[in-house]
Amino acid sequence: MNLVNTPVVDPTLDVVEEIKRLRKEKNAVILAHYYQAGEIQDIADFVGDSLDLSRKAAETDADVIVFCGVRFMAEVAKILSPEKTVVLPDLEAGCSLEDSCPPDEFEKFVKANPDHLVLSYINCSAAVKAHTDIIVTSSNAESIVSQIPEDQKIIFAPDRHLGGYLSRKLGRDMLLWQGTCMVHELFSEKELIKLKAKHPNAPVAAHPECPDQIVQHADHVGSTSSILKFVTEHETDTMIIATEPGIIHQMEKAAPHKTFIGAPGADGNCNCNICPYMALNTMDKLYLCLRDLGPEINLDEETRIKAEKPLRRMLEMSPTFAPQPPKENL
Repeated sequence: MNLVNTPVVDPTLDVVEEIKRLRKEKNAVILAHYYQAGEIQDIADFVGDSLDLSRKAAETDADVIVFCGVRFMAEVAKILSPEKTVVLPDLEAGCSLEDSCPPDEFEKFVKANPDHLVLSYINCSAAVKAHTDIIVTSSNAESIVSQIPEDQKIIFAPDRHLGGYLSRKLGRDMLLWQGTCMVHELFSEKELIKLKAKHPNAPVAAHPECPDQIVQHADHVGSTSSILKFVTEHETDTMIIATEPGIIHQMEKAAPHKTFIGAPGADGNCNCNICPYMALNTMDKLYLCLRDLGPEINLDEETRIKAEKPLRRMLEMSPTFAPQPPKENL
């Protein structure tokens, strides 16, 4: 991962205005994940979780999707909108969970366990999705696992922490691929306990990608959108957040009177928990991406079709993701 890949842009250029101009000129929609820098979130057309963003983009008449997130997210956008041009500000913006599950090794693992239904967390490559029966997200994984007969054996990949959380909560014995998110792995239980002692009335909201020793201290466990809803609606004014700190930008916008504290890493602060992949996307790269319509995400059609099948199956099993009826029918 090249963390010094900084493009050269004319310093006199008003990048914000150029992005706005190019967005209109190219008929583009800009998507920003909650973990992006605040300035990118503020200029985006939509901010949210990865799947929700891809579905919203598919419903627009945009010709171009600019996905300010990581590569697997942009691939999902391409899977759902094959007719649109999908670009990513930095092609090296990957994901440690995706990296932890090489497609060729995963294919062998699946073939070695033919009696298992394969569930893959959306944080994986299109090639891994192509070897999957059902995709899940952190917001619908519990519901989907609950719909699967108890006598059906399950492979859950690639996140062992999310899989372990579901296994413990639902009492399901699942065969777990041993992948993890590098960001959520870095939270320190010892430092979190110290922080809780300083703020005894502050609830802890954690993402299920966190290890169990962090999750067990949480008052709420859920997806980024679920965490955002919980902390903004909770009556307490001080909250501890155990996920990538980019989400705090939206929290502060939604509840400016509250204090949000990032859960600490081993050194007592949360700077180490900024996702280095997400940080690769910058305003300058967003501008260049729109200007040049690249780097572009391309998938061979066979892989795209195979990867779309488990995504569509997930949507069928998730009522909250079903298309909304026309207003006149409500």
